[in-house]
Amino acid sequence: MNQSALIRPEWTPATIALMVLGFVVFWPLGLAMLAYIIFGDRLRGFKRDANDRADRMFAGCRRAKSRYNTHFTTGNVAFDDWRKTEIDRIEEERRKLDEMREEFDNYVRELRRAKDQEEFDRFMRERQNRSSGQNPVVDL
Repeated sequence: MNQSALIRPEWTPATIALMVLGFVVFWPLGLAMLAYIIFGDRLRGFKRDANDRADRMFAGCRRAKSRYNTHFTTGNVAFDDWRKTEIDRIEEERRKLDEMREEFDNYVRELRRAKDQEEFDRFMRERQNRSSGQNPVVDL
């Protein structure tokens, strides 16, 4: 995330000025700015969670739709058998792709957790070095 942005979800002079201006112009704008200042750092996680829930819900609808479509026949037994086989193969591929996506999401989550842990450990080492009177060690 770009930490040098002028308008970020923190109590900065720019966000406070926009909030006050929002209340002066039209009170819901000021309220929206206040909500952004307080809850803005959670928006990215909220958006990701909402998208994941919607994806799971619509994936269930797609699976249900494809199940219902397999009941209709054309009257040609060979074509219907081939069609059912292809639909089953595609559903299996979709299931594999969903599993791979879930594995990748878990992998990325673990990478972020490891990076956060590394940053926290570095902070604690530097803090301990400062409190003991040593010069802080800067890891690059």
